[in-house]
Amino acid sequence: MSESLSNERVVYLNGEFVPESRATIPISDRGFIYGDAVFDTARTFGGKIYRLREHVERLMRSLRYVQIDPGLDADKFCAISEQVVERNAHLLGPSDDYWVILRVTRGSNNPNGPGDRAEPTVIVTCVPLPLAKRASLFRDGIEVVVPSTRRTPPECLNPAAKTHNYLNLIVAGLETQKSAPDAWPVLLDTRGFLTEGSGSNIFLVHGGKVRTPKAQYVLAGVSRAVTLDLCRGLSIEIQEDDLSPYDAATADEAFITSTSLCLCPMGKFNGRPVADGTVPGPVTTRLMEAYKAEVKTDYVAQYLGHLA
Repeated sequence: MSESLSNERVVYLNGEFVPESRATIPISDRGFIYGDAVFDTARTFGGKIYRLREHVERLMRSLRYVQIDPGLDADKFCAISEQVVERNAHLLGPSDDYWVILRVTRGSNNPNGPGDRAEPTVIVTCVPLPLAKRASLFRDGIEVVVPSTRRTPPECLNPAAKTHNYLNLIVAGLETQKSAPDAWPVLLDTRGFLTEGSGSNIFLVHGGKVRTPKAQYVLAGVSRAVTLDLCRGLSIEIQEDDLSPYDAATADEAFITSTSLCLCPMGKFNGRPVADGTVPGPVTTRLMEAYKAEVKTDYVAQYLGHLA
């Protein structure tokens, strides 16, 4: 069977397109040993990658921040990503879409330290979005819980770099699961203000104004930027601000943005319904409709169509 008709997904690894089961890295790879790597994640709509250039440019900024030279420019990363999706298009269901994930590690460990010349590991993969698993979020709204684990402060590691060092967010997620298995954690910073979740940004609505944490303390996601642009287009007032759990508890509406979810209403915060519990609220609804028009896909119907 030719590669294009294989029932196994194909990935890009260090200059080659190989079956996923053959895509392996050495146990000495610094991405595995130390989390010494960066990544970025886009998604498709109708099989086409949305805002790929923005995701790749953010990847390039992350690479510069951690001083890894991938040996590839942004144009090449875009071309590889599109080829990965094209080579796996036949495995995608008619109502499904892909996550597209780009990863670059510093390469194999070197006794002289990370500054010594090493060949980086470059990986581009795609996996189906978990539409069925997350479909109920668009019916009921996301439940958000604030764990005791705080977000790593920007004085220690700038959150604008999307690195493999996710243990801070993972520990927060494990903590959240013990009290609310289906909830999404949104961490506080060391000052006590809301920051972000794992690959997600939080927005609150007060009196028709949309508010979100300052970019200084979060990974300002591509979907976050899209939402801010949509607000401007709809003449909805926006404010980047220090937001407390009190602000979330007293919000008229709230929602989460992420690459996979786009824009999804929040149903509960710390165990209590947001406002009167109606999701989505009027401002969130306007933004969801605008988001659908932006991506030229009814992504909400796509999720809801996967409800059991």
